[in-house]
Amino acid sequence: MPDREAVLSALDAVMDPRSGQGLVAAGLVQALSVRAGRAGFMLEVAPADAELYASVRDAAEAALRQVPGVERAQVVLTATAPNSGAAPGEPPPAPGTVRVRRGLSDRAQADLAPPRQPAGAMKPDHVRHVIAVASGKGGVGKSTVAVNLACAMAMLGRRVGLLDADVYGPSVPQMLGLDAEPELGPDRKLLPAEAYGIKAMSIGLLVDEAAPMIWRGPMASSALNQMLSDVAWGTEDDPLDLLVIDMPPGTGDIQLTLAQRVALSGAVVVSTPQAVALADVKRGVSMFKQTHVPILGVIENMAYFAHPSTGAPIPIFGHGGAKSTARAIGAPFLGEIPIELALREACDAGRPLVLDGGESLAGRAFLAIAAEVLDAVEKGADFKPAPTIVFED
Repeated sequence: MPDREAVLSALDAVMDPRSGQGLVAAGLVQALSVRAGRAGFMLEVAPADAELYASVRDAAEAALRQVPGVERAQVVLTATAPNSGAAPGEPPPAPGTVRVRRGLSDRAQADLAPPRQPAGAMKPDHVRHVIAVASGKGGVGKSTVAVNLACAMAMLGRRVGLLDADVYGPSVPQMLGLDAEPELGPDRKLLPAEAYGIKAMSIGLLVDEAAPMIWRGPMASSALNQMLSDVAWGTEDDPLDLLVIDMPPGTGDIQLTLAQRVALSGAVVVSTPQAVALADVKRGVSMFKQTHVPILGVIENMAYFAHPSTGAPIPIFGHGGAKSTARAIGAPFLGEIPIELALREACDAGRPLVLDGGESLAGRAFLAIAAEVLDAVEKGADFKPAPTIVFED
C-alpha cells in the first residue's frame, strides 16, 4: 500500500500554473484515492483552463508513479463552470429550475419552462439508446432495480452498459462485485469494468470506498459528463444496444443536467407503495416531462412480502400506490417487485438476483419488466407524458 503522505508530498511538488503553489496547497487535489498498487484523484479546473491543465494532469500522473508502491496512476481532469446569474448573497438556481409565480397566465408560465432537450443532446459514441432509472427520493431500491434490469436486458440478448451516476453514494460496484480500478485505453478513454455480461462504470471505482463524497454540484455534474463521454462504452465493431443510467435520487442539479444534456430514450421511475414516496414520484416524473424525456413507466419496489407458509402477499408498505399514481399521471405501470431476503443477500454478495432467472418472484418480475422496457425503447412508443404542473391561487 502506498503511503498517503508520500502521495500528497509528491503531488504538492507539481506546480499549479495559476497560483504558483503545489497542487495540494492550491486545493486542486479532490477525491484522492490511494489503494494497493495505485493512486489517483480528481483535478477540478475552470472550463477555460482545461487545455492549460492537461499537461499538469500528465505531470501529476508521472509524479504519482514515482511514489513507492504506486504501479498505476490516474488523474481525472474535470472542468466546472463558475456560478453566475445569482443576486448578491443569493445561491444560484439549479440548471433548468422553474420558479413558478402564482397568478401568472398559462402562457407566462410556459415561457418560464426549462428548455426541451436540445437537438444536439449528447449521447456516448457507439451507444444506440440511453435510459435513466430514477426515483424522487432515496431509499426505494432504485440501484437494486437498475442493476437487475441491466443484467436482465443482457440476458435477453442485448449489449448493455450501466453507469452509476449516484456520485454521492455509489453502490453499483458492491452489487456487481467490482473493485478493480478502471484502466485507460490507448485513446486515453477509461475502459469500463465488465461483470455478468454488462459493462459498468462508477465513481466508486475511482475513489476510496470510505471516502466521503463531499462534492459541489458543478463538480459532480462534470464528473458525470466525463463518465459519459470519456469512457469507451462501445466501438464501431461492438456497439452498445443500451446504456442504463442509475440516477441519483431526487430532482436537483445533477438530475436536471443529465435530463437536459443527455439524449435519453426514456426514463423508468422507481417507487415504493407508501404515500411519502409517491409524492416524490410525481416530482420526478414532472422533471422528465419538463425536459421532454419520455416516461417508459413506473415500478413499485418492495410491493409486498410473501408469507413464508402460504405465499399470501403481506403489504408492509401498503399496496398499489405506485400503480394508481402511474395511472393518475398518465404513465405506464411496469410491475411490482416483492421484498425477498434472497434479493438483499444477492446485492450484498455482488451477484444480481435476476441471474438466477425464474427461481424467485423478484427474478421473474425483473425479467418481465426488462422485456417490456426493451420493447418500448426499441419500438419508440409514444407514451402519454405526465401533465404540466400549474400552481393556482
